[in-house]
Amino acid sequence: MLITIYHNPACGTSRNTLAMVRASGVEPEVIEYLTTPPSRARLIELIDAMGGDVRAVIREKGTPYQELGLANPDLSKDALIDAMLQYPILINRPIVVTVKGVKLCRPSELVLSLLDNPNIGRFVKEDGEVVNL
Repeated sequence: MLITIYHNPACGTSRNTLAMVRASGVEPEVIEYLTTPPSRARLIELIDAMGGDVRAVIREKGTPYQELGLANPDLSKDALIDAMLQYPILINRPIVVTVKGVKLCRPSELVLSLLDNPNIGRFVKEDGEVVNL
């Protein structure tokens, strides 16, 4: 199974998601989107595959979201995508792509529904939370 993860190695949720994918027996394609952001077309494809709600994929915490006035409900989808392309940190993570679908995996356990082998056994997240699967 081909799996792609749009990953931020500084994010615990992203690291946990990557670890779950690997525990399923698959080595995914890892795209560190802060250094290799998706193209506009690819970002739109990802958003559309997740239901088309750009606000559901935009990250507020630890980003210039407030400073850029992105909470303004009058901003268009294109304006929000422009901001995400200019500031990739605004793209929430991790986004996982498989033949089963595309998901923003927050919490990390959401990735399990995208895996061929979701029975990865007992998993301990970095923060010590145990996920019994």
